[in-house]
Amino acid sequence: MKTNPNKLWILVLILGWLFDFLFWENPPGVNFAIFWTTCLIGGFYLLLSEGLRPHRSTLLLIPLFGFFAAVTFIRAEPMTTFLAYTFTMFTLTIFTVTYLGGRWMQYTFADFISKAFSLMGSILVRPIGFAAESRKAQAEAGIQPSKYNFMPIVRGLVIAVPVVMIFASLLASADVVFNQRLEDLVNVFKLENLPEYIFRMIYILVIGYALGGIFLHASSASTDEKLVGEEKPLVPAFLGFIESSIVLGSVVALFAVFVVIQFQYFFGGTNNINIEGYTYAEYARRGFGELVAVAFFALMMLLTLSGVTRRETELQRKFYSGLGITLVALLLVMLFSAYQRLNLYEAAYGFSRLRTYTHVFLVWIGLLLIATIVLEILHKERNFAFAMLIASFGFAASLPILNVDAFIVNQNIRRELDGEVAVKLDSVYFVELSDDAIPPLVDALRSPSLPDSVHEKVTAALACIDYQRELQRNGREYSWQSFHFSRVNADKALASVRSEIDAVVIDQSEYPVKAIVPSGVTYDCSSYYYD
Repeated sequence: MKTNPNKLWILVLILGWLFDFLFWENPPGVNFAIFWTTCLIGGFYLLLSEGLRPHRSTLLLIPLFGFFAAVTFIRAEPMTTFLAYTFTMFTLTIFTVTYLGGRWMQYTFADFISKAFSLMGSILVRPIGFAAESRKAQAEAGIQPSKYNFMPIVRGLVIAVPVVMIFASLLASADVVFNQRLEDLVNVFKLENLPEYIFRMIYILVIGYALGGIFLHASSASTDEKLVGEEKPLVPAFLGFIESSIVLGSVVALFAVFVVIQFQYFFGGTNNINIEGYTYAEYARRGFGELVAVAFFALMMLLTLSGVTRRETELQRKFYSGLGITLVALLLVMLFSAYQRLNLYEAAYGFSRLRTYTHVFLVWIGLLLIATIVLEILHKERNFAFAMLIASFGFAASLPILNVDAFIVNQNIRRELDGEVAVKLDSVYFVELSDDAIPPLVDALRSPSLPDSVHEKVTAALACIDYQRELQRNGREYSWQSFHFSRVNADKALASVRSEIDAVVIDQSEYPVKAIVPSGVTYDCSSYYYD
């Protein structure tokens, strides 16, 4: 690569231009997946042409990248898409820093942090160093500079443009005909947008420069020869066994007392609400956040103590592992209690985004705690970071598979049809949901078994959603770069029930905007905070 640097520079400039072509004045859609997939293919071409093949373990990241990249233009729910964007980039980052070595499954938290800083450093300085190294390598190899070297052309244009502009303005002042021809030229090329062109050129160069640093890092700094703490611990064990045992044992004793006292109504459901005098909301929400926080900080305390505690004999190791396993087991009981409380809340008030996220999160943190017990028994504590990575990927992948907004619609309507609920269906909340919620709402509307009262609520919600979507679109047509499956499916679903939606009157005379169904019942079109 050093003897033919133009291959790198041309590739990254093309990718920089592709970014501008896909994203300039185009909302996110399929363009995000196209751009990063093209970057991945371009990186493969560049590195494979230099004989640099990826490690087999690194190739396992490609399906994960493909999944999360696809989610960005399939799902529209905010948390789902945010995690999809995040994990697409995160997967590519891991792919870059471990391209040649492939030891990402053995990384600790310290490895992830150090690799991230190393990559950022490469983005900043490697392209500059590579340019100097390329000239030196070409000189040592006796290679003459390429006659197709475009850098002198770029430098010449940078110098020539302002000079020509100055002379052109003077000549235009001197001759009316020339001035008219110059104005015609400006109109053809829209030179009044010159500041915009300059800005776009700058960020194309910046993106190309950054991609150059990423490709160079993958080619030379991704061997994973040495991992942090592999030969010797990053922080030597300095805390005595007795001190750690007292700390850990005290926490275990506290948790055990808490579990014993609370056990009589941990899993008692609605009977215990009556005993304690709580409402559904008070019982379900009381202590839920605290239990999750306790689980998180207790797990962090256990991992920290495990890393700094001296265990000099086999008996000490077994005793400490026993305390750690007991602690995690008690945490599992507490999390199950939190899960039960959340079930009660959802049964009474229905599902919301926050409750759904939390539901899925509790499942994955529970699996992480079980993995922690297994790693402690097998003395594989170093692999905890990998276990947490799997749990994070699992949580991020669960949301698009579940289809959060569609799940909320289906569950809340089913809950209404089942009856015996504390709070009736809140159709206003549906208005807050993304385009993912529209197809299931339309399916519900078409259901012949839907009661008239629920049918009216769903119709009003769809009319409000249609009204708000038209306001947001404001006559704009989306380009192919912004193609999104969720939006297309929503448009088709709304078109299929257009006659029923058009029968609803949208009253904009006062705030909040209201939807008036044919029976005369009025529904608000504005949503509110719903946790």
